[in-house]
Amino acid sequence: MITQSFTDFRSEACKFIPVGGFAYVRQWLFPILVLCFLLPPSAQALEEAREAEAQRYWPQWRGPFGSGVAPEADPPIEWSETKNIRWKLALPGRGHSTPILWGDRIFVTTAVPYGDALPSQYSGAPGGHDELPITHRHKFIVLALNRHDGKVLWEKTVREDLPHQGGHYTASLASASPVTDGQMLFAFFGSWGLYGLDLNGELKWQADFGKMLTLHGHGEGSSPALYRDTLIINWDHEGQSFVVAFDKWTGKELWKAEREGGTSWTTPIVVEHGGKPQVIISGSKRVQGYDLATGALLWECRGLSVENVVSSPVAGGGMVYAGSSYDRQALLAIRLDGARGDITESERVAWKRTRGAPYVPSLLLYGDSLYFHHHYQGILTRVDARTGEDRPGAFRLNGIGRVFASPVAAAGRVYVTDLDGATAVLSHADKPEVRALNRLDESFSASAAVVGRELYLRGEKHLYCIAEND
Repeated sequence: MITQSFTDFRSEACKFIPVGGFAYVRQWLFPILVLCFLLPPSAQALEEAREAEAQRYWPQWRGPFGSGVAPEADPPIEWSETKNIRWKLALPGRGHSTPILWGDRIFVTTAVPYGDALPSQYSGAPGGHDELPITHRHKFIVLALNRHDGKVLWEKTVREDLPHQGGHYTASLASASPVTDGQMLFAFFGSWGLYGLDLNGELKWQADFGKMLTLHGHGEGSSPALYRDTLIINWDHEGQSFVVAFDKWTGKELWKAEREGGTSWTTPIVVEHGGKPQVIISGSKRVQGYDLATGALLWECRGLSVENVVSSPVAGGGMVYAGSSYDRQALLAIRLDGARGDITESERVAWKRTRGAPYVPSLLLYGDSLYFHHHYQGILTRVDARTGEDRPGAFRLNGIGRVFASPVAAAGRVYVTDLDGATAVLSHADKPEVRALNRLDESFSASAAVVGRELYLRGEKHLYCIAEND
């Protein structure tokens, strides 16, 4: 392509070169042109190329845009334990983190108990209930797998420790999903550390935040967010909460901002608006936006639940959408244009709802439509993202029970997976229709990953690669 471009340019340029002028061109202009073509692309151009490449993969928990959408994928519609399963791999330990993919590699985290059983103990958190007992020390592990056959390429134990809490009986000690940009890999185990690795599993740096004290001892789950050279961690708990930014290459802390409120399980998103990126986080009572460069609070909008905010926000088209459903059902649609300070009662709030909001599953923004679950039930609502108008509104997914995984979308379809192993595949239409209801012999809390013609589901015991049989 470069050779052809230069040939065309030379042909056109020759029309304007006077007779006898070619000696000048050969001596001065030609070397300059060659040098321009040989110079490496700028850092900005490389970042843009990498971001374009990321659209082909699933580099973080909610896909390349953080919205649950795989723009270039076309996964199967139907599968079962005996149909369209390319491979099925038994994973060690337990984890609810979503597998992420870049190139031919899959990265997944897990927590593996080891050693002799210890006397059962609990976190001792105020109001603690429905907790798993602590009975073993654990190894916190990062795995790299071959995307095509599921074989383990490398396994890295980043920490061995005795947990101070077991978490809710539906939770795990490895619920935060890793993130990559094709250069570095980041695995976050909350109270058990943040780790920056290269793609071959070599540890480059690590950070420790101490013990997270979660509400009712129910465990941890916020995943890291990555924007170019900056890695973001949300540390909302029953102690002093904060959001902190790191240099991805060195692990150097760039800034740290204290946050009000208690435990949340939400993952930050980074949104570029008006040429400037900002970090957006849902938490107790409010959703807030921070300057990515400095950590300064830009705006906040109140109206979310007082506690137990789990569903993460999504953004697109200059809008941010955030929801919660614990002590208060709320769904907020926020315009970023002009968002400064407390915007709760301002026109920056485009629309809001106080019914049918999500609790555990996060929102799905697909084109001009916003999908969200009622609490964590098999009731899905589809609305116009700009106006909040029903399109068609709420509808029940027959065969779908409790849903902890967040919905994903690709190729004009929406995929909803429940705890009991069922996945409903819906048409992305004003009146969605169920095209398939697929079942596997597994329980699923982790959200799906979608790449190419494949869909990856991480269950309590196995990781499935779902692809049409050749």
